[in-house]
Amino acid sequence: MSKIKPRDRDTIVQALRAGVVPKLGLQHIQVGRAREIGELVKDIERISDDGSAIRFVIGEYGSGKTFFLNLIRTIALEKGLVVMSADLAPDRRIYASGGQARALYAEMARNIATRTKPDGGAMTNIVERFVSQAHQEASQQERKTGEIVREKLKHFEDLTGGFEFANVVGKFWQGHESGDEDLKSAALRWLRAEFSTKSDARRALGTQTIINDQNVYDQLKLMSAFVLAAGYKGLLVSLDEMVNLFKLTSSQARNANYEQLLRILNDVLQGSAANIGFLFGGTPEFLMNTRRGLYSYEALQTRLSENSFARDGLVDLSGPVIRLANLTQEDLFILLSNIRKVMQDIDHQVPDEALTAFMKHCSDRIGEAYFRTPRNTVTAFVNMLSVLEQNPSASWSDLIEKIELEIDGGDDMSDIDDTLPSTSNSTDDELSSFKL
Repeated sequence: MSKIKPRDRDTIVQALRAGVVPKLGLQHIQVGRAREIGELVKDIERISDDGSAIRFVIGEYGSGKTFFLNLIRTIALEKGLVVMSADLAPDRRIYASGGQARALYAEMARNIATRTKPDGGAMTNIVERFVSQAHQEASQQERKTGEIVREKLKHFEDLTGGFEFANVVGKFWQGHESGDEDLKSAALRWLRAEFSTKSDARRALGTQTIINDQNVYDQLKLMSAFVLAAGYKGLLVSLDEMVNLFKLTSSQARNANYEQLLRILNDVLQGSAANIGFLFGGTPEFLMNTRRGLYSYEALQTRLSENSFARDGLVDLSGPVIRLANLTQEDLFILLSNIRKVMQDIDHQVPDEALTAFMKHCSDRIGEAYFRTPRNTVTAFVNMLSVLEQNPSASWSDLIEKIELEIDGGDDMSDIDDTLPSTSNSTDDELSSFKL
């Protein structure tokens, strides 16, 4: 393991203790799923080569979907892509009529990241890089920078919504040249979907449109073209918690969102999109349930059905759906070992014997759930290490005996529809909580 930065260490420890996935330092604790990662790396290369990609990452609660999505996000940033990411929520959807789709885009825009700004908030950097590249080209060609800017933006007019997009970027350039910070700020607000009314945007920028519920996907395609013009290799859109579409009580709202997903899927599969990729993280219910899930929409079911030949141990990872296999006991042992190395100050206090004893204790309490869906198991382990770190005289064997585990069923779906068939094996496949 390469030497870990103190910032990455603190981020990893704090995130794992809270039961969430860290955005930094994932390479220090990643285990398993080499084939799945390899397939997504191919997707990233395809996006960089003027292509497109789409994947539905499916796994049970606590199985590592978010970790996997964030790991791919990190790889994409390292390979020169821009990443926009967000979690779906009741007030954030792919398609809506009450502002929820614009809210999703605004969240993605706030989280937009580049390799030099991986924590998000990179919109300013991207636009300024576009301007600086225009400056550089103008200097090399002995032309005015404004001419280069207009030239680089001209082809946007052929894209849906591209005229206003190019106009807004042009306003940023004007503000940059004249020193008008208010104009630059207004342009960035427009690009981040922070204008809720056309009249506000018109007063600030003279534009006739804003990013709204109806044009979110078109704006994502425009953003992919823009980051390419700014010198990046493409755009990756990563959306987690897609199960929130499954939870929508209105069939009309669900179908409208599924129709938008179908539009995206068709564009990618038919080669109509370029330099853009999509990652959607969801549960088996979100995918396979024939009453509320993607399989309830016939066109999506047809396109997302898995290869019938991939049976009896055979695997096909080339389709849009990637199912995350559960971790094995060996994988979990390596994961715990990596976490132990991250917390370097107590590495010598926790021998392999302690890891084995910890795993046996978890197995005795909740069975195979401790390694198949290990989110809370990992949280328990990090909590124990934190106690040992702050109390050097404490004994790991004594602490393990004091760990109490309770079944955690993840997000309770029973309030949606008690008659919905479950795709999980049993409640024993869920996670446990930690008390010390």
